[in-house]
Amino acid sequence: MYSVIKHLHSGFRYVVLLLVLIAIIGAFVGWFGKKKYTNGNRKLNLFAMISVHTQILIGLILYFISDFTKAAFANWGLAMKDATLRYWALEHVVMMLLAMIIITIGHVKAKKSDSDVKKHRTIAIYYSLALIVIVAAILQSGRPLLGS
Repeated sequence: MYSVIKHLHSGFRYVVLLLVLIAIIGAFVGWFGKKKYTNGNRKLNLFAMISVHTQILIGLILYFISDFTKAAFANWGLAMKDATLRYWALEHVVMMLLAMIIITIGHVKAKKSDSDVKKHRTIAIYYSLALIVIVAAILQSGRPLLGS
């Protein structure tokens, strides 16, 4: 079961990265082009946010069945001294939760904005910040961003 969830989590990151990146590009185009915020924009941004939330759920399942986490919970003090255990037991999950929170806040703020340009700008800024956190977490794991 662990292997299946790990592969699902690893593979689904491409969906997340693609949707978030497309949403960011669309938001920057809309922001600087002063374009109307369409229902298509809204749906794309929503699907990007949902993909991040789904990835977090898969990751949390993986987190609680992982040998890294079990080892860390067995001796938290020792785990914090080991860079690999600390990363998988604490840093990765915190960074990804932070990215999810940033995207969610951005989505909610955009939804409440009163102009199309503000909606695009909000999505562009918040989703970009979240993408930076996501990419940093992936790179920090030592796993290639676009590899398996």
